[in-house]
Amino acid sequence: MPNLVSRKIAPGATLWFEDQAGKSERVFKTAWFTKASKKAHIKDDELCIAIRQVMLGQADDLGGGIFKKRLDKNRHRSIILAKGGRYWVYEYLFAMKDRDNIEDSELVKFRRLAKSYETLSNRQIDELLQDDLWMEICDDGKA
Repeated sequence: MPNLVSRKIAPGATLWFEDQAGKSERVFKTAWFTKASKKAHIKDDELCIAIRQVMLGQADDLGGGIFKKRLDKNRHRSIILAKGGRYWVYEYLFAMKDRDNIEDSELVKFRRLAKSYETLSNRQIDELLQDDLWMEICDDGKA
């Protein structure tokens, strides 16, 4: 039987979720996203706050493990790829002044990429980190 725990998310509102003690939810950003977020002056602490909101369902679920989350006081949108409760990857960033949304063809590609991320072993993730292709953020146990 699952161990359910509650979290107050607003006055009078409680979110119930399965306690996943011992289950690691790591958060990464790609090298491309790192450059784009630096140029947009979006800091890691904002990304960590945003990913916690995504975990609570406060993002657009585009299906196939793809989420779109507003950042930077709604000036930018991020595309996040998720591997069910194991890790989250900030993959793409765009400014609302430059475009309204991603194209359907891009969404298909993100879904394929998310599927390929599902097959990554811990060793392969470590290699991505060593090669500076991914950077781990929110690793203070608060994500």
